[in-house]
Amino acid sequence: MITEIQGRKLRLLISAPEIERKVKELGKRITEDYRDKNPVLIGILKGGFIFLADLVRHVDFNVEIDFVRASSYKEGMEPGEVELVTDAVTPLKGRHVVLVEDMLDTGITLNFLKSVILSKRPASLKICALIDKKGRRQVGIDADYLGFDIEEGFIVGYGTDCGEMGRNLPGVYVLE
Repeated sequence: MITEIQGRKLRLLISAPEIERKVKELGKRITEDYRDKNPVLIGILKGGFIFLADLVRHVDFNVEIDFVRASSYKEGMEPGEVELVTDAVTPLKGRHVVLVEDMLDTGITLNFLKSVILSKRPASLKICALIDKKGRRQVGIDADYLGFDIEEGFIVGYGTDCGEMGRNLPGVYVLE
């Protein structure tokens, strides 16, 4: 198993069984809230793909899935500037939408994507995040469905990465 990334040791923060229990719980809540509403679950790439894949397996109704991707790390971009790289292709007007994110951090990217989705006039929009790092929040945004609140530093695993590495780890780890 991977024990370090870019020379930094990994320390387990959230185990795979803990994640699995929480994802099941979130899937059950979404099922209860949306059973007869024909929602679209939209994963935020790249980090949210593993969480979304596991989450939809615990949603007990037919569900449509789509993806969006944003970037704030391209060369020449100012801090806080976000660009839409890939937009959802599913028509969202009048639809219930759940935006699925691996980690709610500063909130800048998620707030940007929320405004993009709301511009398409959905019937409703809720946010589902596996991890929330409120201590780094720069924009007032919260998840409607939340897995874990954490305080600790830079994390990798279960979709989150460090320089595109570590997404495949089954748990969530802190880089020491």
